[in-house]
Amino acid sequence: MAAISPESPPLRGLGCGQAAHGELSKAQELVYELRIGQVMTKRVVSVNPGQTMRELEEVLRCNHIAGVPVLQDERLVGIVSLQDLIRALEQGQIDAPVSAWMTTELLTVREDESVIEAVKAFAQRSVGRLPVVREDGRLVGILTGGDITRGLLRALDMGLRQEEISRYRASHIFQDIVSDESSLTLRYHIAARDLKAGGEASSKLKRALQHLGGTPEVVRRVAVATYEAEMNIVIHTLRGGEIVAEIRPDRILITATDDGPGIADIDAARQPGFSTAPDWIRELGFGAGMGLTNIERCADEFRLHSEPGVGTRLRVVIYPTRKEQLGRAWQVGGQ
Repeated sequence: MAAISPESPPLRGLGCGQAAHGELSKAQELVYELRIGQVMTKRVVSVNPGQTMRELEEVLRCNHIAGVPVLQDERLVGIVSLQDLIRALEQGQIDAPVSAWMTTELLTVREDESVIEAVKAFAQRSVGRLPVVREDGRLVGILTGGDITRGLLRALDMGLRQEEISRYRASHIFQDIVSDESSLTLRYHIAARDLKAGGEASSKLKRALQHLGGTPEVVRRVAVATYEAEMNIVIHTLRGGEIVAEIRPDRILITATDDGPGIADIDAARQPGFSTAPDWIRELGFGAGMGLTNIERCADEFRLHSEPGVGTRLRVVIYPTRKEQLGRAWQVGGQ
């Protein structure tokens, strides 16, 4: 079986505001776009609870890895790492069973989730690897920081040509449209608690903007802000909500509305790390409390109105620079 690659430090600080306000790199965009199943190590080395720590030492040494999942009857029951082995050695327990040293409080991610959810999970806990499971809980892979980095590099390489093709096609879409004020409205209905579909609306909006000639920087900012707004609706509401994007050459207005539980303390909710996500959402790796923070970092204008028991309305405006305005062929007033 293929070895788990030695992990790199988990990626951190992947919101829009890592550099100047509103700037977003292609790598940051891809963290939202890629799915965990696309970057994880699919074939992994494992041990069972009855094997000894001495046997674990040999497994780690031969495969050049720093940790493995522990499986019993093909079911994930723990994680055991090089650090656990070192502690066992220090206490003279090298022949103790793996079950005595493995970690059983597991933080897992799902293969169909966005990579950003894994990044948030790494930030929540100081771990080197995350087991990847399917919806039924079956282990299908292992994810490390190194896996994410390599996946991003592959995607960056593949995406360069596609970006150029999209921009060429975009310049011809509105060639025949001339009006005093041109705009395009896109509407997306967001289902509640449908985590598998989470991120679909932001992906569709991203593709639309690419076809309209949006620059990579503008498209990335919109995609990240919309993704975070979309996941807030998915996670926190019972009946879902709606995201509407009004696209003009000189601005993009994103409005997200729902009739969910509302936010009691907006100032607190805007602080990094604040979250009201229920336990079952946290167990799936969501609800790290960075959603509104990332939206605000991507926005040129940010307005949030919420009333407990009534719902929430979020308004985000992103202004392209004159050089970035959508499609030279999409002119207003014949200019």
